[in-house]
Amino acid sequence: MFQRVLICTDLADGLQRLIHFVPSLSASGLSHITFLHTTPLLTDRGVPRPDTEQENKAKEKLSVALTHCPDGVDVQVDVQSGRPIDHILKAIKTHEPDLLVLGTESRSQLTEQLFGSTTVGLCKRLEIPIMILRPQLISTYTVAELQLRCQNLFRYFLIPYDDSKSAQNLVATLKQGIQRNSASSLQQSLLIWVIDKVTRRSLRDVAQYQVQEAEKTLATVKADLETIGLTVETLVKQGDGITEVLEAGMTYDISCIAISSNSFGKLAEWSSPSFAGQLLRQSWHPVIYFPMK
Repeated sequence: MFQRVLICTDLADGLQRLIHFVPSLSASGLSHITFLHTTPLLTDRGVPRPDTEQENKAKEKLSVALTHCPDGVDVQVDVQSGRPIDHILKAIKTHEPDLLVLGTESRSQLTEQLFGSTTVGLCKRLEIPIMILRPQLISTYTVAELQLRCQNLFRYFLIPYDDSKSAQNLVATLKQGIQRNSASSLQQSLLIWVIDKVTRRSLRDVAQYQVQEAEKTLATVKADLETIGLTVETLVKQGDGITEVLEAGMTYDISCIAISSNSFGKLAEWSSPSFAGQLLRQSWHPVIYFPMK
């Protein structure tokens, strides 16, 4: 599915541990791996300038990744001074990754609005997928656990689906990615459609009809994905969308949740949070956000 990855770390988010797991990352299908770290500019003399000392320390620490390269795997270390979002955008042009990996803590939408979020800013501007990993989890994995996690980053996707344009875009993007890369490590997916739970008796027939229509639509999408060799399961649930998707993530042996949205990060989300935005903020599972095309 993915071959080129840009891993952005502040050296305190747990992602710096991945420098020791290059062979495991390559087992997930990655052949080009770049580690990016950004240090703050020095401003003690009035004119901002690079912090050469901190840059060198970061390069020395991250260069461990260069000693664990299997044959056919290209690993690079990129250390810069300045605003993270600026250098992430530059690094994407330079290294041409097809996936960006960030470590982002779960946070409320209010905190995001008040203090800003690199993740939200990037989601609004990038054309490549972004994978969100929780620092609290990456930091607590044992070596054996993290090795397995790296090997299986893209094995089993949980895909919330409602036949909207963003859902159709997501499935089409996944299909194209698998067809482009015959060695894709994505083996299985779970399509889940959540319908609002109905409590009034007079509406139960309507709800049952919605369930049946959802099952028919998912069957069609399943058949389409199975033509490219993907194992696909489907699930229709009634209840709260976020709750049901997160519960499915705990029930099934998924690697991550894959989502897309045409409203995440826009002004309208302040009054009506998008489903994708809520998942990105609340999920403890890895989440891959696919921009709309």
